Amino acid sequence: MPDAKVDVVVVGGGIVGLSTAMHITSPLPQLRVLVLEKEEAVARHQSGHNSGVIHSGIYYKPGSLKAKLCVEGAAAMVKFCREHSLPLRVCGKVIVATSERECQRLEALLQRGQANGVPGVKLLDQTQLRDIEPHCGGVRGLHVPGTGITDYVRVCLKYAEIITMQGGSVLTGTAVTRIFSRDGEMVIETSAGAFAARYLVNCAGLHSDRVTRMSGQEPDVMIMPFRGEYYELVREREDLVKALIYPVPDPQFPFLGVHFTRRISGGVDAGPNAVLAFKREGYRRTDFSAGDLADTIAYPGFWHMAAKFWRYGAGEYYRSLRKQKFVEALQKLVPEITGSDLVADGSGVRAQAVARDGSLVDDFRFSESARMLHMWNVPSPAATASLPIGRTIAQMARKSLDLV
Repeated sequence: MPDAKVDVVVVGGGIVGLSTAMHITSPLPQLRVLVLEKEEAVARHQSGHNSGVIHSGIYYKPGSLKAKLCVEGAAAMVKFCREHSLPLRVCGKVIVATSERECQRLEALLQRGQANGVPGVKLLDQTQLRDIEPHCGGVRGLHVPGTGITDYVRVCLKYAEIITMQGGSVLTGTAVTRIFSRDGEMVIETSAGAFAARYLVNCAGLHSDRVTRMSGQEPDVMIMPFRGEYYELVREREDLVKALIYPVPDPQFPFLGVHFTRRISGGVDAGPNAVLAFKREGYRRTDFSAGDLADTIAYPGFWHMAAKFWRYGAGEYYRSLRKQKFVEALQKLVPEITGSDLVADGSGVRAQAVARDGSLVDDFRFSESARMLHMWNVPSPAATASLPIGRTIAQMARKSLDLV
């Protein structure tokens, strides 16, 4: 017998899972909502290992969920941070073109930003670019004034606090081990006992595909972990970067390329690259899991992806192993940067969904059944968009429970 019965179980105490639970309990505090997190605290993975940027929505394909929810989410996140006195700085950013080819892509980004409703986006000539970022290289730029920075761990802690105030519960140190259906309910067995729920939301991030399989469904993607490694500018050189400096992204990939990000807590991050990790939670180069790696190489999509993108992947690994190559990539944005200006910093791991044909899933991806909803692809800008994502999932859950 289950140890307790609730209305909704949310698996995953990251920013999307917490936002979902917060939005479910908000209009209906009588609902029994439980968040299950395997770590000893919330926001231990993607939600706590990122640059803290509140993205504008300029990069994403018009009409996509990413585009719609990011633009809406950016405004909502700024408002939320102000209402709850959370760290916030709306500092803007520049996207820098270093060649004529990139200038063409920069203009395409401008059109995309305008189509997505990103406010205030403006093309810059070289003089205007230097006015905003005096040490920046490049021939042209794109100014996105609404981009901001915050502390997403603090945001997650506030979400969790609101959930509790609204009658929900957040249970940490609780790993899900089995999920099955019985008598019209979902039974979730965990390291802290079993729970019966009328509805289950899977926001397990790096393990979302595995949680789906636990429930008896087969996802049409596999989550592959890509580690992003950062350097930090030494304090004496932080003045080289005023706010945020980004390259023009390669449209073939969902990664933005190495860039400079001023942190809300102080200091400037430089990075990240994007290398395939050999462990789902592989934050260090030495992290290795035979099981995780075996799952990756047994998946047909891995080999299709490798065949398509091996040159890009090899370049990322080379840059990971040779600091000078990392420095050279950064010098395209800020030519004065030298190796002695950078010290190794932390890493993050992106949960990237890969389809069976090897394509990298670009938009948010989810699957809903009678009593379950699985979020399979919610990488960046999920933190920025967490408020409207959580609201959307909550509406789906309430509809399934016949409460709307």
